[in-house]
Amino acid sequence: MSNRRYYKDAYTTQFQATVVEKIIEDKRVGLILEMTYFYPESGGQPADFGTINGRSVTHVSIRKNDDAIIHWLDGDIGDVGASAQEVTAVIDWPRRFDHMQQHTGQHILSQAFIQIAEAETVSFHLGQNIITIDVNRTDMSEAEIIAVEQCANQAIWANHPVTARFVSQDEVASLSLRKVPPIRNGRLRLIEIENFDLTACGGTHVSHTGSVGLIKIVKQEKRGKKTRIEFCCGSRALQDYAQKHTIVSDLTTELTTGASEIMQSINKIRQENKEAQRTIKKQKEALMAVEAQQIIANGTQIGTLTLIKQTFDDNSSTDLRALAAQLIKQENIIVLFGQSGKRTQLLFSQSGNGPGDMDKLLKTALAQLGDGGGGGSPNFAQGGGPAHTKQEVAIALDAAQSTLVDMLSA
Repeated sequence: MSNRRYYKDAYTTQFQATVVEKIIEDKRVGLILEMTYFYPESGGQPADFGTINGRSVTHVSIRKNDDAIIHWLDGDIGDVGASAQEVTAVIDWPRRFDHMQQHTGQHILSQAFIQIAEAETVSFHLGQNIITIDVNRTDMSEAEIIAVEQCANQAIWANHPVTARFVSQDEVASLSLRKVPPIRNGRLRLIEIENFDLTACGGTHVSHTGSVGLIKIVKQEKRGKKTRIEFCCGSRALQDYAQKHTIVSDLTTELTTGASEIMQSINKIRQENKEAQRTIKKQKEALMAVEAQQIIANGTQIGTLTLIKQTFDDNSSTDLRALAAQLIKQENIIVLFGQSGKRTQLLFSQSGNGPGDMDKLLKTALAQLGDGGGGGSPNFAQGGGPAHTKQEVAIALDAAQSTLVDMLSA
């Protein structure tokens, strides 16, 4: 453990160390140093980035067979990595400090959930853009969530010291730990937030809670028997506020209203939009009724029936189903619609309990096309298939008409 210097010091960002092993694996080069301040990916926390002798460190991992920490370098590293070579390593501080803020903030928030909501954290994820915990309650009220957030931020502003120490397996039983993970090598690393929280953890943390700055819960979502809490701390909370402040400012300008009246303005716009949609719908129905009368006037008479047979191309904006419904409001109407394009569509319908069988007519048309599928009832049927030309669809409708004539004369 002595070679993992980040356990005791998370603030060192530049150091010198000796290379003890060079690894080449899948065209990647990794270095094992005699000691390191680089944090490897583990425990839900991403790895540190940085450089070794100017070459980018793109990942840091733990070798399974001996727990050695491998620093993976980007590209051709030249002579870097020779055995016993002393190298200069630099840790990406903004990334490291962000992880320190988020991870310490997670400890604080998890304890706040215990104190306020009696909800324990069962999992934790620290990503590049979001950080989440899952807690074992799904019935928390909004008031409880607000109280948890307030409790967490009070702990931050109290600026409690945050310390790390190792304890033996025998000592663990006498401590009030929030969570006890499996103990390796007979020792357990503890992170203590003075007078607030004590838990086992191998990650990097700030030295005082004040450095977390702020915790903001931004989303909560029920997942089975757990609730996923998404939150942000420190610089991420500032970025979240800046983004949302920009959105609010843009909305107040666009809506010419104050921030506190945005939802009132949006609700007014929604209501106006609903009324406009209702008006447009009525106007469309009126126009379609006029169009339907014109179409019926040009229909083909078959005895007492009026046959409406029409082919549309794929550029047509006509709502075939709505137009057919408008046409069959009148008695003795049979509608045979077809649409060509990337996908052929057929829609057959008739008034009331007319004498035709739309399902049978559809099958005739599909057989003429040679492919596709669909079905329906005697009064309504629809189907389609692969692309066909407008002429091919028209021939299929002619075949359906012939079947209809035979059906009526039988």
